[in-house]
Amino acid sequence: MIECNHPDLSIGQQCAVLSIARSLFYYAPQAETEQNLSLVRMIDVQFLETPFFRVRQPLGTLPAAIP
Repeated sequence: MIECNHPDLSIGQQCAVLSIARSLFYYAPQAETEQNLSLVRMIDVQFLETPFFRVRQPLGTLPAAIP
């Protein structure tokens, strides 16, 4: 899609032609941390047990050991 060594067009010009931000060319997605995945699992379990809590209350029911 974008050639780093294009003889006529810079990376910025190629991104402009494709209508994408140049930062997207350099962006490398990061994997989720194990801590984040653990928190998401705990929130999911709590929500499945008490779906009537909605959004705000589940945070008060999670273990206090969460940093």
